[in-house]
Amino acid sequence: MRALIVNCTLKPPPEDSNTEALAAVVADAMRERDVDVSTVRAVDFDIKPGVSADMGSGDAWPAIREQVLDSRILVIASPTWLGRPSSVAQRVLERLDAMLGETDDDGVPVAYNRVVGVVVTGNEDGAHHVVSEITGALGDIGFTTPGQAWTYWHLGPGPGPDYLEEQRGHEWAHKTGRAMAANLVGVARALEAMPLSAPPE
Repeated sequence: MRALIVNCTLKPPPEDSNTEALAAVVADAMRERDVDVSTVRAVDFDIKPGVSADMGSGDAWPAIREQVLDSRILVIASPTWLGRPSSVAQRVLERLDAMLGETDDDGVPVAYNRVVGVVVTGNEDGAHHVVSEITGALGDIGFTTPGQAWTYWHLGPGPGPDYLEEQRGHEWAHKTGRAMAANLVGVARALEAMPLSAPPE
């Protein structure tokens, strides 16, 4: 089974990504369950704006989309900015929107039988809002969100240090991340054994 983590940090390389650091906890926990995990840092690629699978010359999304389709587990990892998902995360969601109209040979939407989880970091409030925006959008597209399929690290109201600068809250965020990984893998395997069929007419 394969999983893809799309890191939606705003930071270009080689800057360290707090979001990537917490997502790595989830990745390691999935690997312990024999899942092949890959990570894409979205800002490394020229993902064109739009809601189509391929926006033409220079668009890097089609190759990332193939990785999504090769995976049963998708994790969107986003920092919180102004209480919302990053603009990079919004761009990724808009491009995933093209899957709404796609089905396999049996008429099953291509997002069906895939599970999604969310990782959030930030030194401000808003983690639950970010989780709900991302899982709500991907639920519309057809992904399944297991119970407790998220983890986050936030210090609370106001500015402060980042995840990589502060150890407070790591124990909880890591424990929750390991639970997230277990739930994602468990539900993905259940859907693999008993997949959803095409929706009724």
